[in-house]
Amino acid sequence: MFLSVFDMFKIGVGPSSSHTMGPMVAGARFLDVLRKAPFTAHGLRASLHGSLAHTGVGHATDRATVLGLAGFTPDAYDHTSAEAALKTIRDTRRITSAGLGSLAFDPRSDLRFDFGPALPGHANGMILMATDAQGDIILQETYYSVGGGFVLTEDELARGKDTDEGPPVPYPFKSAAEMLDMARESGLSIAAMKRANERARGNATTLEQGLARIWSVMDACIERGLESDGTLPGGLGVKRRAPDIKRQLMDERGRNLIAPHTINDWMTVYAMAVNEENAAGGQVVTAPTNGAAGVVPATLRYWLDHVPGASRRGVPDFLLTAAAIGGLVKYNASISGAEAGCQAEVGSASAMAAAGLCAVMGGTPEQIENAAEIALEHHLGMTCDPVKGLVQVPCIERNGLGAIKAVSAASLALRGDGTHLVPLDACIETMRQTGLDMSEKYKETSLGGLAVNVPNC
Repeated sequence: MFLSVFDMFKIGVGPSSSHTMGPMVAGARFLDVLRKAPFTAHGLRASLHGSLAHTGVGHATDRATVLGLAGFTPDAYDHTSAEAALKTIRDTRRITSAGLGSLAFDPRSDLRFDFGPALPGHANGMILMATDAQGDIILQETYYSVGGGFVLTEDELARGKDTDEGPPVPYPFKSAAEMLDMARESGLSIAAMKRANERARGNATTLEQGLARIWSVMDACIERGLESDGTLPGGLGVKRRAPDIKRQLMDERGRNLIAPHTINDWMTVYAMAVNEENAAGGQVVTAPTNGAAGVVPATLRYWLDHVPGASRRGVPDFLLTAAAIGGLVKYNASISGAEAGCQAEVGSASAMAAAGLCAVMGGTPEQIENAAEIALEHHLGMTCDPVKGLVQVPCIERNGLGAIKAVSAASLALRGDGTHLVPLDACIETMRQTGLDMSEKYKETSLGGLAVNVPNC
């Protein structure tokens, strides 16, 4: 099994990896299929199902779908160009795509929200269609946005998770138990094994440059969030809080008798800065999702800025270790809130961050696995119930608490020798089973929990 670090950490756009980035990717993929088709299309249609329908407007799924069909991709997203394209499409009721020309598309009638039963493959399903001059469908494809910006067609989903194309990797662990066995046999750290796997599919220079860019985008996102005041879009009137909290913390520096727990506020403000940027539609890195994008960078920034002896030289090992854990969670359970609740998003992110922190603080593979398990275990059962379908409440604060749990989990693991009662594999399987048992109301549909108990208008 191989999931690249660049699959787990994708540079994209907010507010949601599954509801914004995924539909945009699906639209671009459909255009590629259409360009190879032996006929000429005259129009486009799209239908959104399951969670994509229920919380689509709040997650900007409608905008993302249209932009994807217009050729936009998350990694090259430009806000000004996107706004101009959307206005042109609304005004002309046509989409112009490279290699396809001008195609009929009226967002008011050709983009449909289907609030009936979800499609069978996944809670985040969408159908994209091309039509002829008479309006009859001549090409149709079903896509599933399975979390973290990953998109699968119906056929790809049916082929299963074992599909792994590419050269073999030296350490193809599919479970935490296999990961630990390979670490013991090889004498390598988790980061070193992950680095060897990445190099088997690429080259060392590209890997190191890519890791540096991931952290650069994460850190820049923190900085923008710490400096940007205002109110978040969407109608809830949620004010950005990170800049004010940072100002208070800076004013308190140098004073006597600062409470020790103030360090938690620093962790929280780093995470909130990221997720306020995400809620505003800014550039973020999925880690492993947009809704949980603040946990890993906040934990890494905490280590760099507040832990003695920390060095930027350790950033690649932090990210590689975190990606290894995230890959295990995705392969054996889910990182999708629509599939398993927020335990799959912030819970997974906290496990990844705990593992990364434990690694750069000298933890053994066994201690790293323990840190990840502690963090994930204490998110089990967490629901995904965003108020008004927006990635704001409770999502923004929840990332801060996820970072605090990650640091605590890493610290606890480092106090032990790596032996513990609950294996990470058992915890991941428990998360998967809990997600299956969880009511659909609490899986990113905004039909239960805080979403119905907090006034949202």
